[in-house]
Amino acid sequence: MADNGRQALMLVRRLKPDVVIMDIAMPELNGIDATRQIVAEVPDVKVVALSMHSEKQFVEGMLRAGVAGYLLKESAFEELIKAIRIVCAGKKYLSPDVTDIVLRDYLSPTDENDREQTPDLTLREREVLQLVAEGRATKEIAERLNISVKTVESHRKNIMDKLNLHTVAELTKYAVRHGLTSIE
Repeated sequence: MADNGRQALMLVRRLKPDVVIMDIAMPELNGIDATRQIVAEVPDVKVVALSMHSEKQFVEGMLRAGVAGYLLKESAFEELIKAIRIVCAGKKYLSPDVTDIVLRDYLSPTDENDREQTPDLTLREREVLQLVAEGRATKEIAERLNISVKTVESHRKNIMDKLNLHTVAELTKYAVRHGLTSIE
């Protein structure tokens, strides 16, 4: 059991479980970025997203991060057990509601120009952005990430430049819209 994404990552590194049940909305390091790091560092671990978020950006973010399964918190306990068995057998699992979201997106092609173009942020920039959006002070971010205050300020400036945003409020809106953090 982890209170935040950073702690989940540390526990996975230490315990190397077969399956991790991951929420998306977690403080300090969201479930998408935590999953991305877990899959990269401990590739044998199967991650199953269990979330209340059924919006496209969250589902897509977790799938791109490498989850083996995705189900909604409203799912029955039996469905969670089924999902765990399926991913342990080396297959993928999506709950029916999530499957509908994925298929709807796949079957309704969008013009590339209609898609919101989002610049690639580094993992560290995404971490800083999430912590800024959560209302953390620069000094606190520096301490949590074991970097200097100047480095945090540099990351924030780079993020603002890449996203063409100018205030913390704009950064926060961006982070919520793109699933880096939630309003909870």
